[in-house]
Amino acid sequence: QVQLAESGGGLVQAGGFLRLSCVASGRTQSPYTMGWFRQAPGKEREFVCAISWSGGSTYYADSVKGRFTCPRDNSKNTVYLQMNSLKPEDTAVYYCAADSRRFARVATSYDYWGQGTQVTVSS
Repeated sequence: QVQLAESGGGLVQAGGFLRLSCVASGRTQSPYTMGWFRQAPGKEREFVCAISWSGGSTYYADSVKGRFTCPRDNSKNTVYLQMNSLKPEDTAVYYCAADSRRFARVATSYDYWGQGTQVTVSS
């Protein structure tokens, strides 16, 4: 079992930045892909980014490419979501997730999820 806890959400103006953190605990020795997803009110959960265990491979959604990065620090069992040039349409609850089997962009592939953190971008 892996437990995930996100932090760092909040209210920010358009054009601003935020950094989310996700700390893993429990069975963290396994090579998990880590992903970030988000869900806006009335919408389905959507993929944001994923990073492989080594950090050598990443995927980004087209909507965040060039603005967001998701580095990880395995020594701290932490993955980050650095969000720059934020837009009102980035407003959502952001979730981190761990995938023990694949390097995937689909939510159904992920085994463990955090509780989510709210990000609100005002115009």
